[in-house]
Amino acid sequence: MRILVDADACPVKQIIVRLAKGRNIPVTMLIDTSHGLNDGYSTVITVDKQADSVDFALMGLLTSEDIVVTQDYGLAAMVIGKGARAINQNGLIFSYANMDKLLMERHIGGKIRRSGGRTRGPAKRTKEDDARFEAALERLLNEVKLESKAGD
Repeated sequence: MRILVDADACPVKQIIVRLAKGRNIPVTMLIDTSHGLNDGYSTVITVDKQADSVDFALMGLLTSEDIVVTQDYGLAAMVIGKGARAINQNGLIFSYANMDKLLMERHIGGKIRRSGGRTRGPAKRTKEDDARFEAALERLLNEVKLESKAGD
């Protein structure tokens, strides 16, 4: 098991590293060339700044035992389609049960913006958001650990 992070705009990198370090789980952060990152623990992979470059690189590394942290619904859909787990920065664990609704909301928002309309942006990040993410990632790490033990 590894944690792969779509790290360009990820606000919870420190939480991920802290939890992973405590469990000795490898972390790979993927960024494009417009970002820099060195947290002293993670493997950092830098890709070109083309559209979806990080997504393609991440999918190339992904195995079904991995956990992906991303706020990109499209990437999350591909991750769960490959049998891996995905979670966003607010602690939402992506699943088949919620993916259709999320992708439809993204589609509708895109349509509104393309036609000149405006949609509401994300709310300012709070400590509660960080706590919710940490609790959800802990739960996900425990689930994956139990599943891997059951498969042994």
